[in-house]
Amino acid sequence: MSRQHENMSSLVFHTDLGFIGIAWSSKGLARLCLFQNDRGAIERLLERSGAAGHRDALPMWVEALLHDIRAYAQGEKINFSEVPVDLAGVDDFRLAIYEAARKLAFGEVTTYGELAKRAGHPGLPRETGQALGANPVPLVVPCHRILAAGGKIGGFSAPGGSTTKERMLALEGVRVGPAPTPQQSFAF
Repeated sequence: MSRQHENMSSLVFHTDLGFIGIAWSSKGLARLCLFQNDRGAIERLLERSGAAGHRDALPMWVEALLHDIRAYAQGEKINFSEVPVDLAGVDDFRLAIYEAARKLAFGEVTTYGELAKRAGHPGLPRETGQALGANPVPLVVPCHRILAAGGKIGGFSAPGGSTTKERMLALEGVRVGPAPTPQQSFAF
C-alpha cells in the first residue's frame, strides 16, 4: 500500500529558463515542475498534487535548492544529489531507477538500458523509461540525462518534451543528435 505525502508546502519562482515550482514536506522535496513561461500553469500543477503555498520561513535546504536551481539555469555546474526527497508512494522499482539516476553527474549521460542495469534491473529499458516519465522531481532525479539507445534524445515528460531535455543537456555541455555538417571548402 502506498502512503501519501504529509502536508506539503510549495513555491513558484523564476529562473533564466522560466518558472519552476517545488513542493516539499518535512521529509524532503516531493514535486518539482520544470520550466514554463506561465506561472499560473505551474501553480495549477502544484495545487493538483495537494501542495499549499508556504507561510513560514523556508527550510534551509529549500533556500539552498532555490539558489542552486537558479544557478543551474544560468549554466553553473550544480550537484543535486544531496537534496532530500520525499518519494512517498513510489514503488521499489522506480526508487531503484531514481537512485541510480541521481548518481549521474552534471553533463554525464547514459541510456535507459544501462540505467536499468545500474539499478539492478537489466533488460528493462522500456520500463525504466516509463519510471522516468513518472519522475515527480526532475532535475533532482536527473531524468534528462537518460538517452535512448544509440544516443538518441528519447522522450521527456516535462513541458516542451524532448526540446526541453535537449536544452537542459546543452546547458550541461552535452550535444545530442547528429554531428554538425563540416563547412564546405571555398573555391577561390
